[in-house]
Amino acid sequence: MPGKLVQLLSDLKESEALSYVQEALDKGTAPAVLLDEAKEGMAIVGERFSKGEYFIPDLIFSGEILKGIVALLEPKLKGEHGEEVKKLGKVIIATVEGDIHDIGKDLVVFMLDVNGFEVIDLGIDVPVQTIVDKLKETNAPVVGLSGFLTLAFDSMKRTVDAIAAAGLRDKVKIMIGGGQIDDQVKEYTGADAYGLDAMDAVKLAKQWIGG
Repeated sequence: MPGKLVQLLSDLKESEALSYVQEALDKGTAPAVLLDEAKEGMAIVGERFSKGEYFIPDLIFSGEILKGIVALLEPKLKGEHGEEVKKLGKVIIATVEGDIHDIGKDLVVFMLDVNGFEVIDLGIDVPVQTIVDKLKETNAPVVGLSGFLTLAFDSMKRTVDAIAAAGLRDKVKIMIGGGQIDDQVKEYTGADAYGLDAMDAVKLAKQWIGG
């Protein structure tokens, strides 16, 4: 039944969703089809979160359900393609120098991960040079800078400037997120976009990398 998994996941019905996936696999449903349905279900969860119908605990719970589904699908997907599920692309995430807030950052890391991105989490209070060095090392096409305090805006600007000075600015898209971030802050820091929540970060990453 196409669409059943979309509904179960978007309605956060964990046991029913996992049972359905197992039954569908037993009946010979292609795992890639089920993975697409799961992604569609997550997109609906994101929409409900954006509209205020779901909250952060619901978002985290949906991610846990998705992890369970992927755990069931992964062996079959490997069997189909002879390799692991291909990650969409690399994203570097860091809470910038001078800021130690990590709840928002950790949620972004989690949601990017369950949506298929390879996330390089540099942690909190990350020096500008550390971010530039990691960018050179990994060639990640997306960098996410997080900061809750207003002083973080200067750190974000310094980081973007340092990426430009290293000759990497035209090879990378930079998103910022955290406390009171708006268009003005985006312009000040030189970032490409800002996100208000974890689902915004996922949408931007998909837009820039694909998937």
